[in-house]
Amino acid sequence: MMKALILLHTILSLITPMTLNETLTELSEGAERLAEEVSPERLAELDALADWVAEQPAEGTTDLVFICTHNSRRSHMGQILAQAAAHHHGLRDVRTHSGGTEATAFNPRAVRALQELGVGLACANPEAKNPVYEVVLQPGAGTTAAFSKVYSDASNPQAGFAAVMTCSDADEACPLVFGAAARFATPYVDPKVSDGTAEEAATYRERALQIGTEMMYVMARAAAIRRG
Repeated sequence: MMKALILLHTILSLITPMTLNETLTELSEGAERLAEEVSPERLAELDALADWVAEQPAEGTTDLVFICTHNSRRSHMGQILAQAAAHHHGLRDVRTHSGGTEATAFNPRAVRALQELGVGLACANPEAKNPVYEVVLQPGAGTTAAFSKVYSDASNPQAGFAAVMTCSDADEACPLVFGAAARFATPYVDPKVSDGTAEEAATYRERALQIGTEMMYVMARAAAIRRG
């Protein structure tokens, strides 16, 4: 049911790109239904991630590193939409990052899908083999850089972070994520399965909405636990 609703929304929203506020509203509504839409095992993993976030001292920095094989699609979606969800729920200590087991490039299809959801993404070197994008999620809140890199890159936290595995290949290839204080497996189907087809844009939008909905659920639960 949830997949059908997301796909319908994907088709309709492709006609008119959304603002980030509209996207956050949509993700929040989806997060409220999530417990009825996913398997108990999936929900338990998301709950465990939310609980870990809630347990971290709010006066410090709570780091999440989203990891996929190539750091090109799902891990970037996770990083950016989880950060937007954390801002939405007032979790100012949460900082999100991403990386891969190897570096490639932030896929332009994933970039486009996020832009159509209202995420501010600008690139000063689009012709580069591995372009660097500046991400803007809140006016006046500064920017963060998004580019493909290995998870151990110096720009990422080196210890004390939660590793969020967004693809099964990376999860299997990294039995140990060095420096991680916790590890969670939330694999997603790679949207590249639709590359070059008529369904390409819809598939990328659907995957972004799925990831964003689950991350909104995580941040909403973490914020609620902290409030007691």
